[in-house]
Amino acid sequence: MECTVSWTGNNAATGSRSNMIFLAETGSGHTLLMDGAPDVDKPENGGANLAPRPMEAVLAGTGGCTAYDVVLILKRGRHDVRGCTVKLSSERAPTDPKVFTKIHMHFVVTGRALLAAAVERAIAMSHEKYCSATIMLGKTAEITTSFDVVNI
Repeated sequence: MECTVSWTGNNAATGSRSNMIFLAETGSGHTLLMDGAPDVDKPENGGANLAPRPMEAVLAGTGGCTAYDVVLILKRGRHDVRGCTVKLSSERAPTDPKVFTKIHMHFVVTGRALLAAAVERAIAMSHEKYCSATIMLGKTAEITTSFDVVNI
């Protein structure tokens, strides 16, 4: 896997409203913009909230990784899954490096005749075996989960 991240430069040179825009180009040919947080004390060193911050992208990627696993595990188990949403909330260390220290993931899985035990098992399998992002972040963060099943 590869990715190239490039700083777009300061706003005077590019006409951007932010000094801290970065463009990530993934090995699979996709792009993602990221912006730094605004800096009240030194605006020239901060972003302008024009795109996700890099750590938000890490959190979003983790949610995508585990949601992908949960849906795939349920589908492979021949469960009639129709939707999966995961809401992540996190806490970070107060000092640098500001790693994630707590992450909570709440899943809402929708389908027909879905059993809570099957959803619970899929979430556990993702977190214990398949989701690289969750397993990696679990080295610094306490990761907890909860879920709701909505049968339609």
